[in-house]
Amino acid sequence: RAAKSARTVAVSGVPDGLLDEDVMADILQIHFQMSRNNGGDVELVVYPTTEKGVAYVTFEDPEVVESVLKKAEHQLKDKRLPGYYPLKVTRCCEVVSSFIIYLFL
Repeated sequence: RAAKSARTVAVSGVPDGLLDEDVMADILQIHFQMSRNNGGDVELVVYPTTEKGVAYVTFEDPEVVESVLKKAEHQLKDKRLPGYYPLKVTRCCEVVSSFIIYLFL
């Protein structure tokens, strides 16, 4: 099984303060599991983090990370949100993701 850092993406642009944090984490998990978003099985969503508007999403399969990163534009949409929110998805660096994930396990 690949290391967590190889299976994790950093997501910025998460709308802050609109919904309860656990609801936003659920919305992020649903977004990144959908095939139309090039997603796959999500193991863990870390939200909120110490950085405002940033979440970390860990997938069960590292290949999903590559797929998610190839999608040109991620738009967070949900009936509980008042609009669409563009997300920036980047590869998670090993030191940060290991530390962040360690804090939340």
